[in-house]
Amino acid sequence: MLVGAEAPDTGVWHEETVDVDQFLLVLVSGLASGAVYGLMGLGLVIIYRATDVVNFALASLATIGLYAALTLYDRGLPLILAAGAAIAVTAAVGLAARETVIRPLAHGELLSALVMTMAVSLIAESVISTIWGDQPQLFPSLVDGSVSFGDAAIPTQSLLTIGVAAVAMALVAYLFGRTTIGSAMRAVAESADTAQILGLGTQRIARVAWALGLGLGALAAILYAPRAGLLPTVLSAPLFRAFAGIFLGGLTSMYGAVIGGLTVGVLDNLAASYVSAGYRDTFVFSFTIVVLLIRPQGLFGVRAFQRV
Repeated sequence: MLVGAEAPDTGVWHEETVDVDQFLLVLVSGLASGAVYGLMGLGLVIIYRATDVVNFALASLATIGLYAALTLYDRGLPLILAAGAAIAVTAAVGLAARETVIRPLAHGELLSALVMTMAVSLIAESVISTIWGDQPQLFPSLVDGSVSFGDAAIPTQSLLTIGVAAVAMALVAYLFGRTTIGSAMRAVAESADTAQILGLGTQRIARVAWALGLGLGALAAILYAPRAGLLPTVLSAPLFRAFAGIFLGGLTSMYGAVIGGLTVGVLDNLAASYVSAGYRDTFVFSFTIVVLLIRPQGLFGVRAFQRV
């Protein structure tokens, strides 16, 4: 009688364990996706706060860096060095675009700058298609294998993505909180005119902000590409979700961009796994809209932000 009573309990326990393992897999995958969105969102917010420009070209510029990295890797350069080259190429091309077509715009021409970044994005995608073609390509993983947690096999690449993103975000927090250049960037973000009166080189700070923001975008691209493959528009969906994270967290808040991106990534994966893959975006953006209706400035944003 005792033996007969044990069998159903064991089966239920095993089923619950499988469900927990599946939830853990979905959660880690969502955090990995959210880390990518958070990095891209953080880069966008840094650029916006320093220059008042919403850089829609960030994803396309980072894609150029990805293709350059893959070319160097195919020619024998170690992957880690190729990844570093991707960040450098993205920052260099992005700064060149800013100096030639965005900076010459008159101060305060925010709509013109916004349209110009869209134009830069389309030009970058056209250049990619011309040089490397439109066919999908594989991008190598930084690490292989998986780590087992119960019955769940979590890809090591996902854990690496979370870890690298966490380190990068911590370094950015240290830069802005503990260094001279970070303090100058915060001063420019609060009031560009006042910072200039105090002797801070606003254009130099703006270049640093663009390079940093583009570098974070390129890092996000490197972490995302191994599981998504490589196409000229491979980063369009992550950019879209990064903007959702920004608006959810607050357009002017760096912490909000990170937390918003992580929230979007987790909600996106939970909706796809437990609701329907076809409604994942509907679920995520409906949640974002509800939050914005209650708090228009986002979870961590301020109600009004303007230059003095």
